[in-house]
Amino acid sequence: MNNVFAKNLKSLRISKKLTQEQVAERLCVSPQTVSRWECGNGTPDVMMLPEIARLYCVTVDDLYKKNSIAYENYAARLSSLYEYTRQPEDFIQADLEFRRLFKSEKFRDEDKRNHGCIHHFMMNYCKDKAIQLFDEIISNKESVEDEVYYRTRGQKIALLSDIGQNEKNIENQRKIIERGTEEAREYGFLVGSYYLAGKYQEAYEWHLKSIEKFPEDWSAYVWGGDICRKLKKYDEAFECWDKALELNDQYFDAKYSKAFCYEELGQYDKAYAIWNEIAEALDKEGLEYEAHDARDNAKRCVNR
Repeated sequence: MNNVFAKNLKSLRISKKLTQEQVAERLCVSPQTVSRWECGNGTPDVMMLPEIARLYCVTVDDLYKKNSIAYENYAARLSSLYEYTRQPEDFIQADLEFRRLFKSEKFRDEDKRNHGCIHHFMMNYCKDKAIQLFDEIISNKESVEDEVYYRTRGQKIALLSDIGQNEKNIENQRKIIERGTEEAREYGFLVGSYYLAGKYQEAYEWHLKSIEKFPEDWSAYVWGGDICRKLKKYDEAFECWDKALELNDQYFDAKYSKAFCYEELGQYDKAYAIWNEIAEALDKEGLEYEAHDARDNAKRCVNR
């Protein structure tokens, strides 16, 4: 093992185009010490191994592997390691090292690409893990609180939409509706699935079916308003949001939608009034940061 370690130290140093004197200077040891390590007549203190590995842009484990190669920089090595292990802790280490590298301004376009790659791989890991956790809840419907169950269902629909699986959402919800259901939220999920897919006319048609079947479902009217806004049916949109607030005056989503729509229409005085109304309500709820954002939106209306 010491022989492999010694050969690696020499080959890695040569590949990085460093002399024994330069290595010694960076590690604060003598050139003779570096020479002994490379000849197998001694080994560095274990506490020095991370520093040596970083100098040669490898991991400590790489120092003991046969045919170990030097990477352009330490971030590239950690990126390679994460691509192999796909472990979250390896992603964190690689990401931190890339951030250090970018601060130094000694990076290449390839480093940016590698950084993008590990985020891509991590996104896939997070996506799969999220679906796994959501499915564990959904599959245990009988032992899960209704509110948690349906919020999880909604979150999974949003996630599948984010990764381009809108048709799967629509297909799944259509099957549930076709089997017969007396749950308003199932209709809401189908309306939402069409909306997220950008199929606003289909969403509108299912919204009408939803409010016909569940006329007291305030959330259906919020969806209806958002859909009508996309279809530029502005009068109907405001009617829907007002109906939602009539049924549940504490539901902020309808107020947010109204404010944004007034801005879209250039009616900034009305938008300003609603943003301030929202901010005051959020303050009463102790939601300081959300209230601050609402006031920023109000200021935006003044500056238009």
